[in-house]
Amino acid sequence: MKQVVQNYKSGELALLDVPVPGCKPGGVLVRSAFSLISTGTELMKVSEAGMSMLGKARSRPDQVAKVVQSVAANGVPATYRKVMGKLDSYTPLGYSLCGVVEQVGAGIDDVKAGDLVACAGNEHALHAELNWVPKNLYVPVPDGVAARHAAFGTVGSIALQGVRQGESRLGEVALVIGLGLIGQLVTQLLNASGVRVVGVDPDPARCELAERLGAAACGDPGSASVESAVAELTGGMGVDQVYLAAGGSSNQPVELAARLCRDRGRVIDIGKCRLDLPWNAYYEKELDVRFSRSYGPGRYDPEYELQGRDYPIGYVRWTERRNLACFLDLIARGSVDVEPLVSHVADFEDAVETYRRLEEGEIKAVAVLFRYTPASDDDAPAAEAPEVTVPEVPRPSGRTGAARRSGPVRLAFVGAGNYASSMLLPHLTGRDGVELSTVVTTTALSAANAQRKFGFGKATTDLDAVLGDPAVDAVFVVTRHSSHAELTRRALLAGKAVFVEKPLALTEEELGGVLAAVEESGNDRIQVGFNRRFAPLLREAKERFGVRGGPASLRYLVNAGRLEHGSWYLRQDTEGSRFAGEGGHFVDTASWLLDADPVSVYAAAPAGGEDLQIVLGYPDGSTATISYVTSGPASFPKETLDLIADNKVLRLDDFVRAAVHDGRRRQWVGSRLPKARDKGQNAELAAFVKAVRTGGPMPVPLESLAATTTATLAVRTALASGVPVTLAGAR
Repeated sequence: MKQVVQNYKSGELALLDVPVPGCKPGGVLVRSAFSLISTGTELMKVSEAGMSMLGKARSRPDQVAKVVQSVAANGVPATYRKVMGKLDSYTPLGYSLCGVVEQVGAGIDDVKAGDLVACAGNEHALHAELNWVPKNLYVPVPDGVAARHAAFGTVGSIALQGVRQGESRLGEVALVIGLGLIGQLVTQLLNASGVRVVGVDPDPARCELAERLGAAACGDPGSASVESAVAELTGGMGVDQVYLAAGGSSNQPVELAARLCRDRGRVIDIGKCRLDLPWNAYYEKELDVRFSRSYGPGRYDPEYELQGRDYPIGYVRWTERRNLACFLDLIARGSVDVEPLVSHVADFEDAVETYRRLEEGEIKAVAVLFRYTPASDDDAPAAEAPEVTVPEVPRPSGRTGAARRSGPVRLAFVGAGNYASSMLLPHLTGRDGVELSTVVTTTALSAANAQRKFGFGKATTDLDAVLGDPAVDAVFVVTRHSSHAELTRRALLAGKAVFVEKPLALTEEELGGVLAAVEESGNDRIQVGFNRRFAPLLREAKERFGVRGGPASLRYLVNAGRLEHGSWYLRQDTEGSRFAGEGGHFVDTASWLLDADPVSVYAAAPAGGEDLQIVLGYPDGSTATISYVTSGPASFPKETLDLIADNKVLRLDDFVRAAVHDGRRRQWVGSRLPKARDKGQNAELAAFVKAVRTGGPMPVPLESLAATTTATLAVRTALASGVPVTLAGAR
């Protein structure tokens, strides 16, 4: 395997072939997915290695003192050989990563092979393809946290321990001096704790980033704006606490801390900066100077770190490992956002060049990640690509509710929010052969409003009454995402045909529950609101494109845009990720155009944003690339699509214009003039109502609905692992 190493004597950096570590008892063997470069600590080490011997001695007087002691004890020749031997050897770099457990050592029962874990330690979370990590230096990654974000765990724990040392209280004001990686994280953690933050850094870009992430004000250490902001926020009394997150040889940070801190305030040193405390200033205010030691209690204790002996929680609430788990939980709940801190993502193979560019200033970065490629056959043990099983769809022998109706199809709506009211109900109100029977909402007023506006026969908040009503033929589930699977399951068991808005499910377990209900009830009358395959313009374009003779390439750009603050779509802890919620639309459209279900999923999140790149593989070799972006301008069309095969191109522009290019000429679908945007809801509803009324097949086979949902959910697994996910059992 490969590992980044450095020769401290010569300064040489190398990507060295080293043996794979063994999986010892009390720990796990982890294959790296992403590791984080500490642009402060690691670059300082790299810089020191490039110094002359005199420069090294000046930068590390503590080590010089040890050499002097060794000379006194062992003599000059022995000490020289010892020092030169240590200097002229490779040392590792790195201490914060995320990866997949490959092997579990004896005595470990909290994780298993295949689990995603965040790892810490400058001897165990190294920039290497494989690391053995003892129990107290790894934690499982919560669902929904991407591997690239979990790689921040160790550095986040350092920042978190510093904030704990500051004993911040709700409503206080803090000064953060140094807005590098640690300072940015400290700022976010304080902001999440209800502490207002003023940041200090000579780099305007870092000041702007900190303000974007919650700081009340930021500025250069020599500017009057910083003092003005402190005076305004504190009424002239000074900040309650100061966090020294800066490095370097200047004494300016500790002097600024004394000037802007209130009487009996707290000064916490997290970084490695000069600490010549001005005695009068610190004495007169009786400032409390504290140090924050790395990731928290347990650090540097071999019994804790290597032997796995935990500290009792009644005596030590926040240990090294608990801090690591806490920081990942803050990411999972959206209290901390590390993605804006990612300035650069480099392939691990380019590690040496990346360090050079960082040291020479070619890369200006707050945080840099190494991205690791999947394991090769030469590595042992070999990493297995993640595999997600497409659930087997039951085939009921007798379909409940599939009989032909002689009268109108009676529909009940569960939920009547914006989408139901604007995109579904207007197409059903007044439609021949349809009766809007009952609307069910959680509040009486919203039910009454829907009844008045769309003419429902009844309005209620009692779901059980609707599911038990034999007069209701079909139930529309148009509620928040987290409730879709359970409501669908209950409606199927009640013998109703079901139209459920996307998504069908947010987890594989939820999807399994829906399919179990189909098997138990014999009722497979279900449709998911994947409406784009019903769009008239796209259907005509597909027909004109014709039957393919070979594999196709499909590109689907979704300019999703940013959500408004407070949108329930952002509640990932309960409602799933944004893509899990609406990505099925685009997966389904691609699969319908390619006439197959996907067999593999790969996903990546480019640095510096929330955008997703998803590649779907299909049985005949076709591929579909879905670019799901939130950073595009609102003026650009929301959806554009190109299908290329057999020397032909199908082009769709936001469901208002389409054309087919056949190598000789461009054939406009309908007209080259833009049409009214029609994404297929009306045709989709007509097909569903017809299927319920006639007892014929549902518009989309259940196998396809399950495959699309599985592929959409597999995006999360692909993001976490960094490798393609095989959809086992896909048709």
